[in-house]
Amino acid sequence: MHEVKVYDSAGNLKKVISVKKLNERSDRLFNTPSLYQKSLKKAKPPAVVSKTSAKNRIR
Repeated sequence: MHEVKVYDSAGNLKKVISVKKLNERSDRLFNTPSLYQKSLKKAKPPAVVSKTSAKNRIR
C-alpha cells in the first residue's frame, strides 16, 4: 500500500493519509463487516407538479 494524498476541488493538498492509518482502517473493516454497509436512506424524488395543478394555483 502507498500513502494517499487528498486534494480539494482547487487542486490544493488537503491531507496525506499514511500507510499506517490505511492499515488500521483495513483492519477495522475486516473485523467489523457492518462498516461495509451504506446507509439505506434514499433521497426523496423532487415533487412533480403537473400542469393542471399549477394552473389551479395561479387562479
